[in-house]
Amino acid sequence: MEGYMALPLVTRGYVTMAFLTTAACALEIITPYNVYYNTKLIFSKGEVWRLFTNFFFFGNLGLDFVFHMFFLLKYCKSLEEGSFRGRSADFLWMLLFGGILLTGIAPFVNIQFLGSSLTFMMVYVWGRRHQYVNLSFLGIFTFTAPYLPWVLLVFSLMLGSSPLVDLLGMAAGHAYYFLEDVYPRMTGRRPLKTPGILRALFPTDDPILPVVPPPAPPAAQPGFQPAQAWAAGEVQGGHPHDN
Repeated sequence: MEGYMALPLVTRGYVTMAFLTTAACALEIITPYNVYYNTKLIFSKGEVWRLFTNFFFFGNLGLDFVFHMFFLLKYCKSLEEGSFRGRSADFLWMLLFGGILLTGIAPFVNIQFLGSSLTFMMVYVWGRRHQYVNLSFLGIFTFTAPYLPWVLLVFSLMLGSSPLVDLLGMAAGHAYYFLEDVYPRMTGRRPLKTPGILRALFPTDDPILPVVPPPAPPAAQPGFQPAQAWAAGEVQGGHPHDN
């Protein structure tokens, strides 16, 4: 319980809703048919909850669900405690922006559950903002964090999975990264400024600007090589915005 309460607010809320939704389906309190994304049911029958609930269902309880929860918790927490530290309103706005993009695209690609795509968006943004972190895929080869989404995409293809879910998340992540991190440096304007209504929900947030990745890699500290396990290998390296 202590570890759960120590999670940052947005991460704790998302993980909780994902677990409760999946558990409710497993206990047959509801079924996936009650929560999946369907534009006809949303607009013709007023079942507007489907706009949100489809992001909380990650499949039946089992190994696949644990895998998805690991990725959701790891990268959601890493972002909110890292480059979004003290800016939970900005982090929630990033998720809402990604959710809106994915919701607009989903009817054209026939995807009913968008939680995995939103998680992949987080992986993409995390990789872009940790561009000098070195990762290892099963000890076979190493690469830097921005290539992580591509490595996971290829791994999914090798397992016979459709790349569409991952590609949607990468597209949403790149749109956010460009509009929030690249475009403001080019023009001095920030088109994705967080709405005041969201800031009002987090009155303790620090009023600081978004963290932009440094232009050059930080100097390595002698004898310092932290390692953090992840689903497909292990992380080696560090980033000044993460604990």
